[in-house]
Amino acid sequence: MKGRAVWRPAPCPRRFDLLHADHPPSIDVTALAAVLDGTTAGVAVFDTDLRYLYVNPSLVRHNGLPPSAHLGRRPSEVMPDIDAREDLMRAVLADGRAREVTSSGRLPAESGTARCYWHGAYHRLEMDGRIIGVVGIVLEVVASDDEQRRLAQAQRHLSLLDSANTRIGTTLDMDTTCAELADLVVPGLADVAIVEVFPRDVAPPVRPAPPGVVRLRRAAMSAVRGLSPGAARFGTAGDYVDHQEDAAVPRCLASDQPIVENLTDDEQVERSAPTPEWAEAFRDLGLHSAVVVPVSVRGAPIGALGLFRAGGSPIFSDDDVVVARELAGRAAVHLDHARRFTHEHTIALELQRSLLSEPRPPHPHIEVATRYLPADRSVLVGGDWFDVIPLPDGRHLKAMGDVMGHGVEAAVAMSHYRSLLRLLADEELPPHRILEQLDRMVERSGIDRAATCLLAVVDADGGMCEVASAGHLPPVFLDPGEAGTRICDVPAAPPLGTGFGGYRSTVMECGPGTVLFMYTDGLVERRDEDIDTCVARLGELTLPENGDLETLLDRVLERFGPGAEDDIAVMASRTREGPDDLARDDLA
Repeated sequence: MKGRAVWRPAPCPRRFDLLHADHPPSIDVTALAAVLDGTTAGVAVFDTDLRYLYVNPSLVRHNGLPPSAHLGRRPSEVMPDIDAREDLMRAVLADGRAREVTSSGRLPAESGTARCYWHGAYHRLEMDGRIIGVVGIVLEVVASDDEQRRLAQAQRHLSLLDSANTRIGTTLDMDTTCAELADLVVPGLADVAIVEVFPRDVAPPVRPAPPGVVRLRRAAMSAVRGLSPGAARFGTAGDYVDHQEDAAVPRCLASDQPIVENLTDDEQVERSAPTPEWAEAFRDLGLHSAVVVPVSVRGAPIGALGLFRAGGSPIFSDDDVVVARELAGRAAVHLDHARRFTHEHTIALELQRSLLSEPRPPHPHIEVATRYLPADRSVLVGGDWFDVIPLPDGRHLKAMGDVMGHGVEAAVAMSHYRSLLRLLADEELPPHRILEQLDRMVERSGIDRAATCLLAVVDADGGMCEVASAGHLPPVFLDPGEAGTRICDVPAAPPLGTGFGGYRSTVMECGPGTVLFMYTDGLVERRDEDIDTCVARLGELTLPENGDLETLLDRVLERFGPGAEDDIAVMASRTREGPDDLARDDLA
């Protein structure tokens, strides 16, 4: 046991005649006392039966018992509540090897239940080749129950800080990170933990906060099992909480410093709680101690971590507050990353959705169905896009593209590609010529992101379809009846923006009722499977019995969507009537 030596200074008492009737002395006790009576270390000499032969004044003061209570008796008889390690002393007698050990227990003369600790060294005594006993030298060390509790607390704190490295910030989702923080500190640091953050700056609007109120969004809450039902009164994740200006959380955020409050009376409870309802819940749960620490990065607040203790849990110590702030600081770094990601992801997604508004059919008899599906919250939005553009001579152009990369930049680049394509479509060029000009315009415009693109120009009567690809996956034709499904063999060519050109068109039959299915690589690209194998499975697609295109896309995404690691865009279209009907509509 580590610690500093603590001694009780007192005048040295007289020397003692330390003999036992049944054990004639083999040692010159007078000479022994002359040497050891003045030392500050506790010294005892035992015979071969481990009975006291001599105790010096320091040991007498330490044990609180007179010499007569020691002599002729074993340590276990003198101090039954002490682990005196008589087994170790017998081992010293047996082999002569000196030993050291830390012992603990409660001394007979001590009041209360305080446990004492001391470190002892034991040596065998020999005279003229004869073993005559054991000498023990002991030093008291400071290791009280209170210090033991503080040591255990420090170990818990270190464990929490170590666990934070692996348990906080496992994703780029803010609420998940907040939940990880709340779950980490319960029960190691608190009985109830609440994490609140400022509402996102890019999100659906919420009702404005009243004047003098700080509004936060509840991101996570955790409580020990016995308090969980009652803690539910504080609300759930996603709720907005209005804090009065003088409540604990606004004061913490304004000062960027921890707020520690002992909720010992109604006035303190009312001042700390954000609402009267919360104050009542504080009292019902028996919460008696609270700490609010800022969750901030680079001096800018993100939110606050509230910790509460109830029942028999001790009040928060200064060390608890230091650890809480350290954990909140670590979480703040991850939350800042998640917030930046969410901000960019939301802007890009909204931009992409606005650009991917449902295409208007170029003709009343052209049916179009589309879907856009982000991979998940942890993957940045990409540059997938689709479009249907009417052409002057009754034909129409269908496009499916995918800008390389993710994020706002990819979404903006996608809007440029789409605008340039609409401009070129008015020139009534075949699809491969459109791709050639688009490739040159992209190179001149300074767009630094390449893109794949698939174009299909469909005749006015829907009889023929001319297809060209710039590094995009081939389209699929689903013919009505028993004709089956065809995967178009489109000549390979480089993506747009590379400046290599070399695009060619392929003519495919596409009669009335035939569905042209176009998609981006997120639908079929998987890490553990060759993409050609995945594309080949699209040849198994069939039209629903009712022929509905929306149902077709639902089934496609249900079958191919799970496991996608990139965004998915799909489009299905067809001409529903024959050429005569179309001609009549054009004349009308």
